[in-house]
Amino acid sequence: MLLHHGRPPAPRHPGGGAGGPALLLIAHGSRDPRHAATVEALSGRVRALRPDLDVTTAYLDHCAPRLGQVAPRLRGAVAVPLLLNRAFHARSDIPAALREAGAHDLPLADVLGPSPLLLAALDRRLTEAGLDFADAPHTGLVLAAAGSSDQTANAATRAVAEEYRRTRGFAAVEVAHASAVPPHPADAAAALRATPGVRQLAVAPYLLAPGLLPDRITEAARTAGVDLVAPVLGAAPEIAELLLHRYDQARHTALRAA
Repeated sequence: MLLHHGRPPAPRHPGGGAGGPALLLIAHGSRDPRHAATVEALSGRVRALRPDLDVTTAYLDHCAPRLGQVAPRLRGAVAVPLLLNRAFHARSDIPAALREAGAHDLPLADVLGPSPLLLAALDRRLTEAGLDFADAPHTGLVLAAAGSSDQTANAATRAVAEEYRRTRGFAAVEVAHASAVPPHPADAAAALRATPGVRQLAVAPYLLAPGLLPDRITEAARTAGVDLVAPVLGAAPEIAELLLHRYDQARHTALRAA
């Protein structure tokens, strides 16, 4: 970061600061305290990457502060959803909450996926779990997502899985869902065991924060005898970088429209 000696800092205002319009990070929220702790750690990484940028976090449910409390005082901010897919929360819940808060005119960034940075974050978490990518040609991977009633969102996850298999050289990658939507992790693990050339199984949660669904994935993986289980994506540096990328995209789109 450049230091401007003898120059006072640029004035800040509710909608932003010296680094541009404020970034309003919108997370879903959870009763599990690990969720909010992860979101705040991720916000901290974003601030470290861009110290002059005002970063504010708000939640749709369960955690404080709620979006309706924060959005009205952040005129001119750019809203960035902490979501992987364009499922119901992205298409309906967040726009509705912004309208209800009287902040429907805030530029709303796209969801995080798909992106090469998400794949890089998966690499990081699998390596932490003990995967040697030299063994990828003999590894069957379960990419375990939340799952959605929106089949378009599920198809997007399958596309991510195929891209990950192709670029990393896994023997096979199967998508599983932690929700009631099939296929489930045990089914995906069974399918991979039947795949020729698979010698070990790994599970990578395609989820951003700890909570009920990731715990369900871990339990199912252990029951199925999976060799390696990665942690959630969490506050990985690649996720912080991706949030800023989506912020910049939305900011530039809004400037062009203006």
